[in-house]
Amino acid sequence: MGRRQRNSHLRLVNGILLLDKPAGLTSNAALQAVKKLYRARKAGHTGSLDPLATGLLPICFGEATKISGFLLDADKYYQVTCKLGERTTTGDAEGELVEQRPVEAVTEKSMRRVMEGFIGDIEQIPPMYSALKHKGERLYKLARQGVEVEREARQVTIFEMELLEFRLPLVTFRVHCSKGTYVRTLMEDMGEMLECGAHVVGLRRLGVGPFDNTGMTDLATLETLAGSGLAELDKLLLPLESGLAQWPDVRLSGDAAFYLRQGQPVLVPHAPTTGWVRIYEGESRFLGMGEILDDGRVAPRRLMTAR
Repeated sequence: MGRRQRNSHLRLVNGILLLDKPAGLTSNAALQAVKKLYRARKAGHTGSLDPLATGLLPICFGEATKISGFLLDADKYYQVTCKLGERTTTGDAEGELVEQRPVEAVTEKSMRRVMEGFIGDIEQIPPMYSALKHKGERLYKLARQGVEVEREARQVTIFEMELLEFRLPLVTFRVHCSKGTYVRTLMEDMGEMLECGAHVVGLRRLGVGPFDNTGMTDLATLETLAGSGLAELDKLLLPLESGLAQWPDVRLSGDAAFYLRQGQPVLVPHAPTTGWVRIYEGESRFLGMGEILDDGRVAPRRLMTAR
């Protein structure tokens, strides 16, 4: 049986779903479950959450997968609870306990002082229990074999960190950070600065780029809606361009849109002078993503084909 025949029951679905990922499920497992419910031919997520973590996992269907890379690069927002005084092999509650230290000397004042030292650009060494690759092998697979390899430090940015609750040994924060930030590593490093160690016991993603945690839908709700038909599921999908809500809009006439679709940069009166833009034909037809050239013209970068 050919591949096309095997996939004949799948649909061309376009849009973005804000999934509330449950704990205990990998991001890929959550993606596959949603993709199956929608009977979607093509879908992808926008940055993995640890199995322990819950919260916002945008799922991009069809043409929206062209936007997923921009969401991968976007800032992230988390609420995280760590337990002071204990270190684990994975940096979270799923790992084995490897060390215990007293926490009585830690005060809210000392916690806030350590927090301040992590605001701004910092260096992080990615954890062994991560999806990064070393010579083609995932680090977490090597870690499970007892193998540890050298990892280069990476620069990330902690834009803001708010202390929400301090009840030893548990401390809860809200964190706004750049792409590539390992919250587990952030908590471990803060624990070391406090000389007591720490690991994550709860992690929830509250925001990705332009999306926040309002309007999320969990898997149980999706399964219930699927029983009423695919049209009910489709009502939950956001427009493709919603993933780029922070970008300015550029609206083209029919002639300009024609040349842009041929790959040619076009001059647009009153367009922004730099950066990336969302391109529309007329008032409502979203064409895709563009970039302002040095001469002020709008150049097509990623155009949509199913609009």
